[in-house]
Amino acid sequence: MSAPVIEVTKIVKRYGERTVLREISFEIAAGQAVALVGPSGGGKSTMLRCMIGLEPFEGGSVRVADAHLAPGTLRKNAAPLKVLHAQAGMVFQQWHLFPHRTALENVCEAPIHVRGDAPEKARARASELLAKVGLSHRESAMPRSMSGGEQQRCAIARALAMDPKVLFMDEPTSALDPQRVGDLVELLDQLTEEAKLTLVIVTHEMRFAEKLCDRALVLYEGNVIEDGAPGEVLASPKDSRTRAFLGLED
Repeated sequence: MSAPVIEVTKIVKRYGERTVLREISFEIAAGQAVALVGPSGGGKSTMLRCMIGLEPFEGGSVRVADAHLAPGTLRKNAAPLKVLHAQAGMVFQQWHLFPHRTALENVCEAPIHVRGDAPEKARARASELLAKVGLSHRESAMPRSMSGGEQQRCAIARALAMDPKVLFMDEPTSALDPQRVGDLVELLDQLTEEAKLTLVIVTHEMRFAEKLCDRALVLYEGNVIEDGAPGEVLASPKDSRTRAFLGLED
């Protein structure tokens, strides 16, 4: 197995008196596709937001590639976040495309204005990425004229435009019908193989995790209670709480 590209060490996250993450620790190797699964309120989306620097935390540390986050990072020092966002991309559940920009302009935005790429270079790369996600014919389309699946693929191309080592995704199948879910699995398989990406995906769909991911972490009440291949977790979970989440009888 490759050296870890992500190290999460004893992360503690609280909202007031409520502890959402309870000293969670795990590592993810470069090139792995990992699903964070579990019941609503288990902490999986909060964990994702802490890893990408969108949520502060009260204890522990996170390393993603060359970026190191610790308690107080978001308030005291923007430098680690700049390193993080240069090496990790995020595809949100609602995609958050710029509504006033075309698909091509959405993909160009960060390379031009964050990394400082020349516009011609950024446009060429954006066009290449849109072709990879099957949107070469929609470069001039505005988000309002795009289907949900097209917007999602545009958001994936936008995240890949910064050439990240890690791609985080939050509930990518929530708005997709079964055919589109299959298309998404095929697309992500292709992209991760070509770009050697590490994927971290929050999902409530174990079948999706089984098709795409090498590994599943089950989060329950702020703890990792199961860690294994998705097929093994789905077929024979070791923890009774995982069995309850999957609707399996003891």
